[in-house]
Amino acid sequence: MDTSESVGSLEEQALKRKERLKNLKRKNPSDDASNNEPADVVPLPKPKFRSYKPQDEKLKEAKLAEAEPAAVENEVKDLLEAGKEKVVLQDLDISSLAPRKPDWDLKRDVAKKLEKLERRTQKAIAELIWERLKRGNEDNLGAMVSMTENRPTEDD
Repeated sequence: MDTSESVGSLEEQALKRKERLKNLKRKNPSDDASNNEPADVVPLPKPKFRSYKPQDEKLKEAKLAEAEPAAVENEVKDLLEAGKEKVVLQDLDISSLAPRKPDWDLKRDVAKKLEKLERRTQKAIAELIWERLKRGNEDNLGAMVSMTENRPTEDD
């Protein structure tokens, strides 16, 4: 009995759906009218023949005129003149194109300090040599005078 009740309820649901569909069709009569009657006749697009040569006389009217190539002589002249200009190789620095070592920025920052230290080192070396000659050759007055003339000043 349980199955007969479920079958009965399914039949009832199917009938309800059919009634709803009939009601929807009654509410929308415009759909039926458009199927039966042609409303607005849309003209078909006319063909445009670009590379096809039609055989029919009616279609020959739709053939497009052959396109004329654009004049490019002026553009070619400009490009040729631009190509004649010489490329300045001095602007291209090989060192800027080559890859750099990882510590190049550190060396660049320390370079000024190293120049100062180099000058001070040279002064100190000259001073030591002058003192050594002074101690060793006290009796040679001519050599001392020439050393004094070549001695670096404190301004450097």
